[in-house]
Amino acid sequence: MKFYPYILCLAAGVVLASCGGNKNAQQQGPPPPTAVSVVKVTRGSATYYDEFPATVTALREVEIQPQVAGNITGIFFQDGQRVRKGQKLYTIDPQQYRASYDQAVANLNVQKANLNRAQKDADRYNTLAQQDAVAKQLVDNANATLEAAKMQVAAAEASIQQVATNLKYTTIYAPMDGTIGISQVRLGAAVAPGSTPLNTISSDDPIAADIQVDESEISRFIQLQGDKSAVRDSTFILMLPSGGKYPYPGSVQIIDRAVDPQTGTLRVRIAFPNPQKQLKAGLAANVRVKNSTGKPELLIPYKAVTEQMSEYFVWAVGDSSKATQRKVTLGPRINEKVVVRNGLDEGETIVTEGTQKVREGAKVKVSDKL
Repeated sequence: MKFYPYILCLAAGVVLASCGGNKNAQQQGPPPPTAVSVVKVTRGSATYYDEFPATVTALREVEIQPQVAGNITGIFFQDGQRVRKGQKLYTIDPQQYRASYDQAVANLNVQKANLNRAQKDADRYNTLAQQDAVAKQLVDNANATLEAAKMQVAAAEASIQQVATNLKYTTIYAPMDGTIGISQVRLGAAVAPGSTPLNTISSDDPIAADIQVDESEISRFIQLQGDKSAVRDSTFILMLPSGGKYPYPGSVQIIDRAVDPQTGTLRVRIAFPNPQKQLKAGLAANVRVKNSTGKPELLIPYKAVTEQMSEYFVWAVGDSSKATQRKVTLGPRINEKVVVRNGLDEGETIVTEGTQKVREGAKVKVSDKL
């Protein structure tokens, strides 16, 4: 009990201190405005590039297939060299086909001799029949034999054409100008029709890049295909795997005949000059296609945008220097800026730096030192 007065004094002191603290807090007032950087919403040229994954491919490509069976007896090119149409590439052992050809020629000569004999017999019997000196049955037999001999000659001639074609196929020539790849066979290898291709020849100047475009973009690319000025400008830019730009602009070469029903996309082939043979078929790259809305658009710095749950927001500053969060609909991104479709008006002020410190309804202070 003797400590009771001291406890009362201590409690009173705590109460007084609390009251004094609240009084001091009330005297401090609201927190100072948040320092931010701002920018005015303006309209500008909305020219930008859409980027599409692309695969470099040859505009023309031919697989060299054997048409007859046999062993490779000659290879007449260097792997990777440029070849001309009609240049000899491979030979397949022709011995069996030459023997078959000689046999077919001999058979044709035999059939021609039989035809000559049958013709003479038929002429003789027909002459005798005019004199009623021979039975009609013998005349009919002679004429039938003549017709059979003619058919035998025709069959022998067709056989010669077949074996001559096979003999011709023992030498393989380049079907087009282009660059030939690494040979898939070596001397002495056995080959046959339907087996692995011997090699591939592809054109390399110009060369192309295939992209897949959404079906909603078809009309745009049809228009670009007919635009001759697009060949000379930078409408189509090829981005190399190294990140650099290919120095020559491209143009629409082919638009595929049908949309893929599974993906809803259409293949478009963009042709590029390739004088230094820098581009190789199969190369993975990206094609940038210039796009423009054709009118000035609202543009803001992309760094002013914050994303929340797949939605986009900016902080707008009103006349009283209070910040208000606005939901915006974005268009294409153009370098460090982005097009705003909805949510802002031209001339409004938005926060570009310091957005992480801003709160709804709080006052902000424009500062250039952030």
